[in-house]
Amino acid sequence: MTNNKWNLTDLNVLCAVVKTGSFVGASEELGMAQASVSKRIADLEKSLGVLLFRRTTRSVQITSEGILAHTRALQVLDAATRLQQDVSSARIRPSGKLRISTSLRLGRNYIAPILSKLAKEYPELDIWLELVDRRVDMLNEGYDIDIRAGDVTEPHLISHKVVKSQRILCASKAYLERKGTPKTLDDLALHDCLLFRQRDQMLGVWRLQNNKEESAVRITGGMGSNHADVIHEWAEQGLGIAMLSDWDIHDKLAKGKLVRILPDYTQQTDIWAVTPSRLTYSATLKLCVEYLIESLQSGPHALPVSSD
Repeated sequence: MTNNKWNLTDLNVLCAVVKTGSFVGASEELGMAQASVSKRIADLEKSLGVLLFRRTTRSVQITSEGILAHTRALQVLDAATRLQQDVSSARIRPSGKLRISTSLRLGRNYIAPILSKLAKEYPELDIWLELVDRRVDMLNEGYDIDIRAGDVTEPHLISHKVVKSQRILCASKAYLERKGTPKTLDDLALHDCLLFRQRDQMLGVWRLQNNKEESAVRITGGMGSNHADVIHEWAEQGLGIAMLSDWDIHDKLAKGKLVRILPDYTQQTDIWAVTPSRLTYSATLKLCVEYLIESLQSGPHALPVSSD
């Protein structure tokens, strides 16, 4: 019984001996000691159970078994080279399935157009975008990337910061003219607040910071929803005060559709790209996360976050 414990280096040595016609030539070509060349060939012969070369003091003659071994060795080395090239190419060129989750408005207005661009640049990608206004279970639901606002509390997930962001309090001019403008957090108890089931916060409680001091404010109101579009519409229609992301109401504030109130109070909700594994484990995942982060930081789909 033979012991097939040879490796690619042994096959390279075999091919070098055949190419140069001697053990000395092979050692020079490979930068290997002649004794190492001789041992490699001897080990290979022992492993294969055949004589590959007939040696004399003046020459090395390849045997018929050696010719066959040389032919097969060239095929194996060529296959190994192509394997390396294919794997390296896959690391450079992203491909395969990519499942991404994010919130409704962030996904529709920003992530979707960015992914559209990504898909055109890398058609080998198979992209699925899930828009849900809830915190997803990345591992059990099989997501590769979750773009989320707020703290990443799951210890098994890896977070990559995209941009600093915050939620701010706002209402329409019509509502403020009708109900008055709150001057303190306590005043919110006298107002209609729109209840929104965010991904990362308790329903009916607004956690607001002022100079690093946090206050948990219980709010009440006759209207609420788990759908961000509904809250936006109700706020614009003057039905109550809402707490919404700065990037999501930037244009509405600029156009006067909504007015910011209690500007000293915010809820810090930075945007994160969250993955279940480190980016070094997948070149495709690394490129896609970096593409999303770069696109959300600058360019036509950058998030218009507040400067304060």
